[in-house]
Amino acid sequence: MAKSQDFKFTSGRKQQTMYFDLIKNLIIIPIYINDKGPFDFILDTGVGPMIVTDTTLKESLKVSYPRPIKISGYGNFEGIDAFLSAASVRIGDAEAGSIPAVFLKNDVLSLSGFVGKKIYGLIGYNFFNSFTIKVSYSNKTIKFISPDKRTKLKGERIPIELIESKPYVLLNIEQDGLGTKTIKALVDCGASHSISLESLDSKPFPKPDFTMVANLGNGLTGEVKGSIGRLALLKLGSFKFNDVISNYPVYNIDSLRNKGRNANLGAEILSRFNTIYDYRNNCMYIKKNGRFSQVFEHDMSGIELYTEHGPPSRTLINKIEPNSPAELAGLKAGDEITSINFKKIDDYSLDEITTTFKARNGYSVILEVWREKSFLIKLIKLKKRI
Repeated sequence: MAKSQDFKFTSGRKQQTMYFDLIKNLIIIPIYINDKGPFDFILDTGVGPMIVTDTTLKESLKVSYPRPIKISGYGNFEGIDAFLSAASVRIGDAEAGSIPAVFLKNDVLSLSGFVGKKIYGLIGYNFFNSFTIKVSYSNKTIKFISPDKRTKLKGERIPIELIESKPYVLLNIEQDGLGTKTIKALVDCGASHSISLESLDSKPFPKPDFTMVANLGNGLTGEVKGSIGRLALLKLGSFKFNDVISNYPVYNIDSLRNKGRNANLGAEILSRFNTIYDYRNNCMYIKKNGRFSQVFEHDMSGIELYTEHGPPSRTLINKIEPNSPAELAGLKAGDEITSINFKKIDDYSLDEITTTFKARNGYSVILEVWREKSFLIKLIKLKKRI
């Protein structure tokens, strides 16, 4: 790798600690690009080159010599339009003179609406490969340490394999009807789910008997459709999780061949550890934190939210799952939620809303919504569906 693509401290220091925002299990940090910013980016082990999703930044940053390219996500052959260039990036006191940067032509990921605040993109490999990086989900801090500084690495050591600039680990899983399997998974702290089971023996990953059809979010391919089920057991190193919510995305069968991976391990699992990433020594260290024993639950309302940034900002219902409590209560896509349990929507964080919608089976939630120039009151009775 060219030296200019490494991040280095400009102040002579050897390490730095920064606070981050944690929303939907995602790590959000401020970065500066071409001496402008700060811009909030998601720190993401699942990306190689930096991806700029905000379509206005290419012009405002005066990016030099952008080259049109097509990039493909998992399950996408035609690819999406983007521009490849290079940019100088600063995170805290660490700078990289010129790292690869992909500017999307259209914001297909809609990250800002998903996390409830303005997000400009994702940054991964170049930062992770430059330092030893300690992520404390407990304290919401990252510490990045120069590779030439000796430091104690605490936790259980987990070998990783870097493939196309992304880390992979081996997991043991147990699933009804399938038995026990050892699988290879991408370590993806930029995905908010627990685990997405994609392929086995070049075929779609077999599902357990009981699953629920669901929208699994957005990727570079657009909306990801599939099902949600549960694993009886997931084991990472010596750590075991039971009854884990698992995604089973639907992809074109041809896209599953020769991918070299079975799954995507997301931040609903990773955030239960304080983690050290040591790319240069092909390992990570994990130590369980206070989130470790939380029960895995899926949304019990059937509502998918989207935040429209203002001013004023609005919290809208993006989708309603068929036959869900929300549909039975008469809610519709496009409704604007103005209060929950008689508390103004602005007084809730997006994570607090998410927690409310999976509080417990049978719990009642009162929503006030704005629809067609009038306010409506709707009562939802939450139902555990998976």
